[in-house]
Amino acid sequence: MKFLGNVVATVIGIFVFIMLFFFGIILIGAIFGGDDSVTVKADSVIELDLKDIKNDYAGKYKDPWVGVFSDQKEIGLTDVINAIEAAKTDDKIKGISILNDESSLGLAQYKDLRNALESFKKSGKFVWAYANMYTQKEYYLNSVANTVYLNPAGDLDFKGLSSEVMFFKDFQEKSGIHMEVIRHGKYKSAVEPFLENKMSEANREQITALLNSIWATVVTDISKSRNIPVTKLNEIANGLLARTPEMAKAQHLVDLVAYEDEYHNAIKKALKVKGDDDYNKISISDYTQNNITTALANTVTDQIAIIYAQGEIGSGEGDVNQIGEGSMRRSLQEARKNEDVKAIVLRIDSPGGSALTSDLIWREIEITKKVKPVVVSMGNYAASGGYYIACNANKIFAEKNTITGSIGVFGVLPNFSPLANKLGINTEQVETHENSANYSPFVPVDEKFKAFTLESVEHIYKTFVTHVAEGRKMTFAQVDEIAQGRVWSGSEALKIGLVDKIGGLNDAIAEAAKIAKIKSYSTQNYPEYDKTLNDLLNGLPFAKSKESFIKEEIGEENYILIEHIKRLQKLKGAQAIMPYSISIK
Repeated sequence: MKFLGNVVATVIGIFVFIMLFFFGIILIGAIFGGDDSVTVKADSVIELDLKDIKNDYAGKYKDPWVGVFSDQKEIGLTDVINAIEAAKTDDKIKGISILNDESSLGLAQYKDLRNALESFKKSGKFVWAYANMYTQKEYYLNSVANTVYLNPAGDLDFKGLSSEVMFFKDFQEKSGIHMEVIRHGKYKSAVEPFLENKMSEANREQITALLNSIWATVVTDISKSRNIPVTKLNEIANGLLARTPEMAKAQHLVDLVAYEDEYHNAIKKALKVKGDDDYNKISISDYTQNNITTALANTVTDQIAIIYAQGEIGSGEGDVNQIGEGSMRRSLQEARKNEDVKAIVLRIDSPGGSALTSDLIWREIEITKKVKPVVVSMGNYAASGGYYIACNANKIFAEKNTITGSIGVFGVLPNFSPLANKLGINTEQVETHENSANYSPFVPVDEKFKAFTLESVEHIYKTFVTHVAEGRKMTFAQVDEIAQGRVWSGSEALKIGLVDKIGGLNDAIAEAAKIAKIKSYSTQNYPEYDKTLNDLLNGLPFAKSKESFIKEEIGEENYILIEHIKRLQKLKGAQAIMPYSISIK
């Protein structure tokens, strides 16, 4: 036994040594790994590859070990836009090349980026674009370029917008898996797929209005950049008249049909690079990182705090992909108590989530705005709970294609009792009091329990509408008329009073400075997430390999469907969330 104990101890010792050695090497590399800054050479072109840019804000962490072991550069879209602004006056930068860009950014974020590129062009420097193929969203961004290239064997997707909704009523009846729905609002279509086999007229109305409004913004911007009338663009989309490279060029959606080497040769010629020498390139990530690390220290005392609220709203700390009560309330408190912070801009990109957490964040904003102004900037979404935390701000900005509104509340109770009965499973409960038993998915839903839950949903809806009415200086009836869970585009939301102005993050910052009556200021980003090294290790590549494996085996679309079902199963309490998961194609 002693021998066996020695063997086990030796094995454990070797394992511990290997782990300590592994983390020691990483730590030494992180501390002494040298300077990561990149030298920007003369006559350089920025390559705008946004593949790794997923959020407006990349996040920062209280625990320094998280920063040491994180394999991600802390770069968000806001940093990229600031870097493009800096490149306007950087003598070493001659232009920007958008090369085969593939991005998960949304249309409102693309709108902000387009504005930055338009401003960059006004400096006299060029923006060129090349792609082997353009999706509709990618073309929206790339169309801002002075010159647009397309591969001879490629294609361009330009056909208008669509949205697809799946319905599960028959599936529930056949499978025995039933979703008990408690809702308020005729437009609350997040739960409609569980109740119907086809789309209601109310839902069709709102989706059609939303898509038409977003499309109008897209074609208006393309029209200005490409000098093509909107009516002509709609004609091209309707007839698929740009489906081949030659047709796209004939319709003036692209300027040149050529291969990538010809594109690079054209840039060389424009920069007067001779012979076989290549022109100088720098990735947008490197240039942005360089811009962050080499920026001169700002001696201005006054600050504007930018608090980023990204992802679904839930309890807990939260992170760059989820709005948590902990990080949001702490950020608002810190900014409120910091005497150097004169105003706060809340940047929201959220479809909503927990109604309770939304109300807790709303309350913190209510307290904060009594001390200093709070201005909201909406990104791709500020819907349901996302609008809940925006509605009491001093001013609200949205892009024309921001999805917002969805003022409504619902509850979903999964019930497996029909399936259990089919399988011969019977469940019974014993109670000390009439309503003492918790909800069980294996027992038919009690009508009293349903009534109590509906009462809770109605109460939260009334609270939600009241907050909006007070924040937007409207009557309860006025808000109720445009609420009912309906979603609106930013341009529609402006007309009905849900937002004050159309504009991006920089416009909101300028408004905050104006309200605070300051002219010179710096910006400070929040939240600083209270994450530990354990939290980070759970997200390392070996922990993510399962996700990658499943996607590869069953396909991206099936994986998204499974994730959607998993999110529905995790919902607790009443929800103020987007009516549906919308993917605009």
